[in-house]
Amino acid sequence: YSGPVRFLSDMVFDDPWSHLFMSTLAPRSCVKVSSIRMQGLLLLFFSKLEHVPFIRDIRATYTRTGIFGYWGNKGGVSIRFSFYGHTLCFLNCHLTPHIEYATHRVDEFESIVDTQTFDCKKASKIMDHRLVFLFGDLNFRIQDHGMHFIRSCLTNKTYNLLWSKDQLNMMKKKEALLQEFEEGPLDFAPTYKFDLNSDSYDSSGKKRKPAWTDRILWRIRPKAPQELYTSSMEFSISDHKPVLGIFSVELKKKFDTPLVRLQTEGDWSADIDSMILYSPLQPFPSSSWDWIGLYKVGFSSVSDYITYTWVKDNEVAFNQEVYISKEEIPVRGGDCVLCYFSSILQCIIGVSEPFKVSYRLFYMRCDALSQLPASCSTAAGLTSGFKSGSLC
Repeated sequence: YSGPVRFLSDMVFDDPWSHLFMSTLAPRSCVKVSSIRMQGLLLLFFSKLEHVPFIRDIRATYTRTGIFGYWGNKGGVSIRFSFYGHTLCFLNCHLTPHIEYATHRVDEFESIVDTQTFDCKKASKIMDHRLVFLFGDLNFRIQDHGMHFIRSCLTNKTYNLLWSKDQLNMMKKKEALLQEFEEGPLDFAPTYKFDLNSDSYDSSGKKRKPAWTDRILWRIRPKAPQELYTSSMEFSISDHKPVLGIFSVELKKKFDTPLVRLQTEGDWSADIDSMILYSPLQPFPSSSWDWIGLYKVGFSSVSDYITYTWVKDNEVAFNQEVYISKEEIPVRGGDCVLCYFSSILQCIIGVSEPFKVSYRLFYMRCDALSQLPASCSTAAGLTSGFKSGSLC
């Protein structure tokens, strides 16, 4: 079962990072399509609303590698999906720390890639996907060089002198799986380890050597350019600095028609029940657990619906109709859209054109009466058929 009730827990337990990104990206017409969290490891997937009906077969999974695989403080979380028919997978990892465990980190990564599977015919394993992005706190360090030499390179911004002793670069020369992935040049300062709330590297007694622990790698067929690879030094709430990567990937659409068409019928307001017409544009595995949600324009996630209604039955025939009760429609109206959610495909497969829900007549009268002097308001309320004490 995967209906709207399931999303209630998502809303209650969403972490502060999710809320921050949703509130920031929603005004830019971006919707949180999926997310997965394993203790402190979080992966959020956002998309422009216009693309959402063409993102299908969404699956998310995780692998624990901490304490012999029983603890989730280390490991990997992933989200896979098809985008206009092309398969993509995003893998966020947090691997074992400390300079002496470079080989163990590679073993962890290989274990994550080998063991994670998805219930999808086209791409059941991570490396089956056309596009794979690997990122996170991979925890590789700078080997051999001492603190003085590293600090000198950072001061002079001669980062390239450190690349040959970066453990990830060293491991890529001999590990076949890592050789599948590309990475942009490390033309930015190491992102670890910083004193909290400062731009100063570790000044504690341990004095850990700075390192590029936070990385973004990718495997794309055919190859695609990376437009930006850098860190953001202005953030200081962690002992790491965040890393940013921007890619430009051209993919030819294998289809451009949504699976379902949604239409509103008549005027919408909280004064009357409202009708929704829906019909399939292509065959898809429908279910009686499918539902249609009413959303405000600019909604932030799939669980951000105002209300919903279940579809009629397992078979979606041409021009089916369902109703949303007037009690469920927002009385103050506004610009809205309808979204059809498939419980089997676990995604939105149809989005209506935006439409306006009218301001409820009762509230319009209340607002108008509130602008009148008290004596006139009472008289007007009585002539309008309302008791003056029940007006607002």
